[in-house]
Amino acid sequence: MALSKRIAVSAGGLVIRAVGGQPEIVVGRRKRERDGYVWSLPKGTPEEGETREETALREVREESGLEVRILSYFDAISYSFVRTGERIEKTVHYYIMEAIGGSFEQYDKEFDELRWVRMDEAVRLLDFQTESGLVQRAYDALTRD
Repeated sequence: MALSKRIAVSAGGLVIRAVGGQPEIVVGRRKRERDGYVWSLPKGTPEEGETREETALREVREESGLEVRILSYFDAISYSFVRTGERIEKTVHYYIMEAIGGSFEQYDKEFDELRWVRMDEAVRLLDFQTESGLVQRAYDALTRD
């Protein structure tokens, strides 16, 4: 029997700051039933009537506790997965963001742990190759002479 297919779109943020001349990014660790813990970027699904930018701002605020500002659109990643007999083709749009307030203590507990990590370390820490590649491209763009 063929799987039904669904298209899904999400939005999230690369929340970046500079510490000692090195760019750092917000990453979170969450528990997944099938494979333990995974490190990933904050992102989520739009609510009805939201723009991608509004979704990215809300999801980053909810998942990290940080108030953020979008600096620019960065890129999108696409991947597919199967859940409950359905193939989901997903695209996630990411924005470069900076924190302007809030704190990790104010997040919605979707992540078990949040931290600022040097971007070059985040490339190795992130569990999904699509996100790791995205952070590598952002790091390369930020550190290009």
